[in-house]
Amino acid sequence: MLETEPENTMVMFGLAKEYEKLGQTDEVIALLENYLANADDEGNAYGMLAKAYQKNGEREKARAAYEKGIEISNAHGHPSMANDYQMTLDLDYAD
Repeated sequence: MLETEPENTMVMFGLAKEYEKLGQTDEVIALLENYLANADDEGNAYGMLAKAYQKNGEREKARAAYEKGIEISNAHGHPSMANDYQMTLDLDYAD
């Protein structure tokens, strides 16, 4: 389906979720970076992207994704998501 509609953000996000289940982090990262460049996400994709970066050992990119996720989720009225991301930063990225 993505082949026939390469800019279909719903398909990108769904496919990223499937790759996440399979542990294919490179594919998750590529899809979510493309998704976020084309979609008005409300915050969830930033958390997924941060986890994928973290699994790939890209700690600074993970931190940046969580920080952007906090900003976006607050802007879309999702304070509990923002709080979850902030807690992750406080616990796992407090260097």
